[in-house]
Amino acid sequence: MNADQREAVRSNAKYLRRVRPIDPEEIHEYVDGQPHPAAVAQVLRESAVDLGLVERDDGTFEPVEEEPLAVTFHGVDAFPVEYGRVLEDRLVAEYGPGWPDGDSGDRLRERIRSFKDDYYNQRAVEYDAETALAYGLYHLPDYYAVGQYVLADLAREGLLPKRLRVLDVGAGVGGPALGLHDLVPEDALVDYHAVEPSAAADVLEALLGETGRNFHHTVHRETAEAFDPGALASDFGDGSDDDGDDGETDDGDAGFDLILFSNVLSELDDPESVVRRYADALAGDGTLVGLAPADRNTAIGLREIEREAADRGPLTIYGPDVRLWPGESPADDCWSFEVKPDVEVPVFQRRLDDGDPGEAGLDGPERRDGEFENADVQYAYTYLRRDGRRRVDFTPDDSRVARLADSEDLVTERVNLYLAKLSRDLSDDGHPLFRVGDGSQQVDHFAVLTDESMLNDDLLTAEYGDVLSVENALVLWNDDEGAINLVIDGETVVDRVPV
Repeated sequence: MNADQREAVRSNAKYLRRVRPIDPEEIHEYVDGQPHPAAVAQVLRESAVDLGLVERDDGTFEPVEEEPLAVTFHGVDAFPVEYGRVLEDRLVAEYGPGWPDGDSGDRLRERIRSFKDDYYNQRAVEYDAETALAYGLYHLPDYYAVGQYVLADLAREGLLPKRLRVLDVGAGVGGPALGLHDLVPEDALVDYHAVEPSAAADVLEALLGETGRNFHHTVHRETAEAFDPGALASDFGDGSDDDGDDGETDDGDAGFDLILFSNVLSELDDPESVVRRYADALAGDGTLVGLAPADRNTAIGLREIEREAADRGPLTIYGPDVRLWPGESPADDCWSFEVKPDVEVPVFQRRLDDGDPGEAGLDGPERRDGEFENADVQYAYTYLRRDGRRRVDFTPDDSRVARLADSEDLVTERVNLYLAKLSRDLSDDGHPLFRVGDGSQQVDHFAVLTDESMLNDDLLTAEYGDVLSVENALVLWNDDEGAINLVIDGETVVDRVPV
């Protein structure tokens, strides 16, 4: 199909979208030379993002509804088998059907040990083809689950539109991308862009080949530092028309609805400046999401980046580490992370864990049972925005409640507080213990439940990131930890603050 015919298809689609579903069988009759309906359908697919069209099961196209994304989500039990097959196909192509055994299995297991050690010791990881495959074997399932939990959270709170523009920075082998794809309904339109310079992009593109017709994807093989997000974001408005006479949607504030940094910020030399630069490509009502593993170094590092962004702008914190008091900034370590139920160990991980060693493996480190199975879903996260919106958007009355910044002056007193729950139960079979914060704390703060009652059980049942109203908590200093303990006993009332 020539350029004139392609433009004629687009022009007819712009008109017809105002009156009825766009049928390639109908449009081909209006185009000079009457190109085959299949060719018309292909032009519509290629133009779907610009035109704001979703393809229906019957082969027709219609405008995507301009409304918040609604999802059905009940947690993640397992990594989808179809994606596992794609990964195993690449392993078979590289090493043969016996990839978990012998020298190939030994190399893959050693790569997993190596990048885990590098991450733990905060060393850079170089992703060649073998490392990318090893990384996919070990991390695809949990990163897939994390992506779904985080993005479902944003969708529940009305923060993602049905016409969704996504930039996934340091996309790796694609766990969060697949999680996003499987979360959104088929009548949503996703314009997904991945920034990934390494060999992981080869695995990513193979897996993206399994995505549906309304999930449009592009992989940019550049580093986060070299990529120009503003140039891409500025193109979003092209083809829109403010007066509406061509029927197209005006995108208004050009920018990404979601910018995702998943497990990559700790690998950048200057993550704060990268985040600030990408913030300029965020839509005015968009969300920048930072994710990090739950280990101490990366989780605390994510909080440092979050705080730098909030202190210097242009971003503010939506959650979970809320700032309830204007002008206050926290200074505690805040090793804070979410924990979700384990996923089922996929077949490819069990095969690698059970694989027969080669000669090198027989003389290598002793293998622990389950060493190469990774079913844990634990992650640190931050939601940052440009519009100042907060998950719980209110400012406490300082005549009624205390700031955690003043806790050290209030030791042995009973006080009223507002605070966010920032951990699971951290106790070892003792009194339930939770990290908490209000955005003003200068040292670590923990809520200790010493006497459970109906008046304070919201502390136990609240979700990670929920804000709680606490009346009559006892403030004590924990000399061993250098922290404040807020004792929640039978005289304390705890209530969840509605979002």
